[in-house]
Amino acid sequence: MTEAGRGADANDGGRRGRGRRAAPKRAWGRRTQDSDREAGPEPGTTPDGPAFEPEATMQLRVGEIRPDETMQLKIVALDGTRPGPEPEPEPAVADEPGGARRTGVLAPLLTVLAVLRRLLAPVTAKLAPYAELAAPYVRKLRPEYPRPGRDGWRRWMPSWRQWLAGWLATAGVTGLFLTVAYAATDVPTNLNSYATQQDNVYFWSDGTPMARTGWVRRQAMPLKDIPEGVRWAVLAAENESFYSDPGISGKGITRALWRTVGQGATEGGSTITQQYVKNVYLNQDQNLGRKLTEAMIALKLDNRMSKDKILEGYLNTSWFGRGTYGIQRASQAYYGKDVSKLNPSEAAMLASLLKGAGLYDPTLSAANHRRAVERWSWILDRMVKIGKLSPAERAKYTEFPEPLKTLQIYDTGKQSDYLVELASQYAKKNAHLSDKEFDLGGYQIYTTFDRKRESELTDAVTKAREAALKKDPKAARSAHYGAASVATDGRIVAVYGGPDHRKQGYNESNATTVPAGSAFTPFVYAAGLEHGVHKTREGPATPVTPESVYDGDDAVPVTTPEGPYWDRSGKKVAAHNDGKRSYGPISLRQALARSVNTPFMQLGMDTGLERVKSTAQAAGLLPSSFGPATPALSLGTSTPSTIRMASGYATFSAEGRHTEPYSVRRVTRNGAGVRLDAPDRRRAVSPQVARQVSEALGDNFRTSHPTPAATTPAAGKDGTTEKDTALWYTGTLESVSTAIVVYRIDLGKSLEPLPLDGLAGTRENSVPYGIWSQAVGVG
Repeated sequence: MTEAGRGADANDGGRRGRGRRAAPKRAWGRRTQDSDREAGPEPGTTPDGPAFEPEATMQLRVGEIRPDETMQLKIVALDGTRPGPEPEPEPAVADEPGGARRTGVLAPLLTVLAVLRRLLAPVTAKLAPYAELAAPYVRKLRPEYPRPGRDGWRRWMPSWRQWLAGWLATAGVTGLFLTVAYAATDVPTNLNSYATQQDNVYFWSDGTPMARTGWVRRQAMPLKDIPEGVRWAVLAAENESFYSDPGISGKGITRALWRTVGQGATEGGSTITQQYVKNVYLNQDQNLGRKLTEAMIALKLDNRMSKDKILEGYLNTSWFGRGTYGIQRASQAYYGKDVSKLNPSEAAMLASLLKGAGLYDPTLSAANHRRAVERWSWILDRMVKIGKLSPAERAKYTEFPEPLKTLQIYDTGKQSDYLVELASQYAKKNAHLSDKEFDLGGYQIYTTFDRKRESELTDAVTKAREAALKKDPKAARSAHYGAASVATDGRIVAVYGGPDHRKQGYNESNATTVPAGSAFTPFVYAAGLEHGVHKTREGPATPVTPESVYDGDDAVPVTTPEGPYWDRSGKKVAAHNDGKRSYGPISLRQALARSVNTPFMQLGMDTGLERVKSTAQAAGLLPSSFGPATPALSLGTSTPSTIRMASGYATFSAEGRHTEPYSVRRVTRNGAGVRLDAPDRRRAVSPQVARQVSEALGDNFRTSHPTPAATTPAAGKDGTTEKDTALWYTGTLESVSTAIVVYRIDLGKSLEPLPLDGLAGTRENSVPYGIWSQAVGVG
């Protein structure tokens, strides 16, 4: 069988424009075999045309085709079946004038769509039957407006099927959105630093608050230290279903969103978990994004953290007004006591403040008082309703618990600043806390400062200052007073650091500014008694006793085993007594009792200046305070602070055992103990030597001040310096040594000490001794 097809003439009648493709005409040839012709499709044919037998052949006649023209030929399979789908053509690329080719803009997109279609083909093939079944129903759900067959307003109302479809679609989209939001939101790892920052509270030695530092008034408390009645007062007021809810409240969130979106106002509508999230993780902005994030974090936090831990965090971070954060600081601010001592009535008043301290602090206005009383009563009734307060106990709270009128703040200022400075430095060093850790707050520092002794010492120095201003205002303006009291066990019980820390920042009690003068001679005496003396370079040391005799005359040359001691200028070094007075041969005990200097300069040379330094250091003086190892060292060229001088004298009263001075006895953070290194303790001199030094100091006190000595078992000694630039008095009474120093420095000109010009008083009635006697209560 043969069949000819008719091709399209490319030059058909000249009707086609030059360069345009000619659409080929498709024509089927006549079959050469005989066959019956019926109305329906013939055997071996299809509705689209004839089909060919496998052994059939055909011929195709094609007219002339130009080189730039194409044609397509559709062929039915010889076996009578329709051929499979043709492959997708590649995106066409048009020819540009001049022969340039342009990349199709949609080519990358079409490529991606093709890949996706191939990947999703198995899925779409399986879903196709279901899609065909659902198609009629989907078409019915599609709104037709106006609805056919309806009149009036009903034409514009969707049918119940359309309402149902809309609701289901909204619920599905909302659920999908919330699921994605929940998965994408995580609990932040870093807390809001402001929400966790607290203040540091300092306490006197008797446990009463002394001072508070930090920008935020917050002190965290463990939940176990917060009474159950206080907890449930807050829960009754804010979220009574706290222990059973999932961390969020659907009703509350809906109400809050309605307020925010519908009316422009804001409303919390939050659970305690959400409020805690807002306090410690987020900011206080009231917008939909922040509220959604708050809800998502609250859900996750409720799954990860125990309810008790969330409640503890909430109680410690909430704002209660009066500049306070947390229930502990609120309890102190409104009732002047710790939260552990609150009763349910007081707790209900504090819980009312969570709704807005500006509206419910009863001390601010009569309207506030009225609102506070109403909410206080409502909270107590709610506690009864939820079974957390018995009716009988509720009946006891009929009178509103009026809070304090003023906020009790133990702010620093004047002397307390100096105390806080000493205590904070000690706490950070011995608790191994960085400045950053300490500044985050939350520490309770229990100091060694005695409130009574501190007040008495400050009063004594203040009176001396006022007297000096009256006597010589010009000289008094450059006068400085330092004082410190240290117990034999190392406790710093009182200091005077200056007139006001806000005017004079440095601490006079801890300053190493002026030399100790003859107040240093007890350490030389102790070194000689402890180590003995060497009259020759070789051989063992010769023991020294309090009765050992030295030359007490003025201007006695200082000698070494080789002869006189010469200074660098080629002059013999000689010692001098106060007033250049000579005493002749005198025992070391009498020399200390009568403040004779020359024997101790020679004793220092005989003992060895390095041994003198090591003995003084072991007794409490710092190595940095010592000057060069010259004969003058024995007469007090070292510059100890009053704290260190008092500590050194306390060593003699402690039977020769020295304890490093310390200002903090205990540190806690939010109720938990913080490890604090114990102060160093060491044997400085033997108990016998310590007693001998103390006896000589007792003789000095009795000799210089016979009247008070008759009734007071004190020991002490004054200290004078060359050129009269400083005057000391250090005395011990009842196991506490107190050192006082007076000197002059014009800080506006230089740091060079100036002559006292009579501001120190007389030797029998010196200003340092007057301060000491008044501070310790000696007549």
